[in-house]
Amino acid sequence: MPDLYPLIRPLLRALPAESAHRLTVRALAGGLGGLMAGRGEPDPASLRQTLWGRDFPNPVGIAAGFDKDAEAPDALLRLGFGFAETGTVTPRPQAGNPKPRLFRLYEDRAVINRLGFNSRGLEPTLARLRARRRLGPWVGIVGVNLGKNRDSEDAAADYLDGVRRVGRLADYFVINVSSPNTPGLRGLQRRDILDDLLRRLVAARDDAAPGTPLLVKIAPDLDDAERADIAALAAPSGIDGIVIANTTVARPASLRSAAARETGGLSGAPLFAPSTVLVGDIYRLTGGRLPLVGVGGIASAADAYAKIRAGASLVQLYTALMFDGPALLGRIKRGLADLLHRDGFSSVAEAVGADHRR
Repeated sequence: MPDLYPLIRPLLRALPAESAHRLTVRALAGGLGGLMAGRGEPDPASLRQTLWGRDFPNPVGIAAGFDKDAEAPDALLRLGFGFAETGTVTPRPQAGNPKPRLFRLYEDRAVINRLGFNSRGLEPTLARLRARRRLGPWVGIVGVNLGKNRDSEDAAADYLDGVRRVGRLADYFVINVSSPNTPGLRGLQRRDILDDLLRRLVAARDDAAPGTPLLVKIAPDLDDAERADIAALAAPSGIDGIVIANTTVARPASLRSAAARETGGLSGAPLFAPSTVLVGDIYRLTGGRLPLVGVGGIASAADAYAKIRAGASLVQLYTALMFDGPALLGRIKRGLADLLHRDGFSSVAEAVGADHRR
């Protein structure tokens, strides 16, 4: 089927950013994903890898924030993503910040959001994940990104609640302590607080869903000391990986769009360089002992490859889809296979951290 996204794009651009996003998710959930470029060919064998006992057909996933309430994970997998991460979901429903709160920066190929963990709460996500499992075995990896409610006085209790209630319904968990749009959330990245939080979450995971990978998502705005602290506590805490990175509060001088001064987290092309540097720093500081997921500004095969060579075993994208549509995914996968072949790598796993071995 030809890719009809170019015909749909003018309509989506005419809508407010958040309305366009909701329409896209509902279309996917309703089975209309076939109107856009999807899985038209098998993934190259070089893109396959096994991590945490899970088989990834390719390393390119959809980042958290796109499918907040687990409405369309299987539709996203059918589009050709190697894995889908739902959320961020909070224990109780919450509206998030006032609208407008999502802004396209066309000239910069970027987005600013201050959504504030808008979520329908865990119950709808749990219901959908249970229904998905009842349909029978499905080859596809779906992770759940967990957050805290804005008015919660005990952040740890919210994350523990998420891990316990989701349990074995998730193929992996991500603990989001790095969104800039929930007051005080990034303070959870302080070494003493994060160490205690992660150890408690690992214990809860071991009780509710033993063997399910538990990852933490960090901010790109950490200073050198904070990076070293997180790297030092990561492995001893028992977590299984780190997602790098969330949106940034920085505003590069190169931004040209009228919305560049909006408050919130910046994603897209301007985040690519700093988030990739952070992937490299954490890979080096952890000695490559923990799998990393590289996120931030990926819009091409070269971008994905740079994250992998810096130390990422998996990568995720979201913002670039708003500009290029789902056909981008196929271009990235084909190009990534070509780059691996060019450099003499037979698999993604062989290329992970290659820049540190030069």
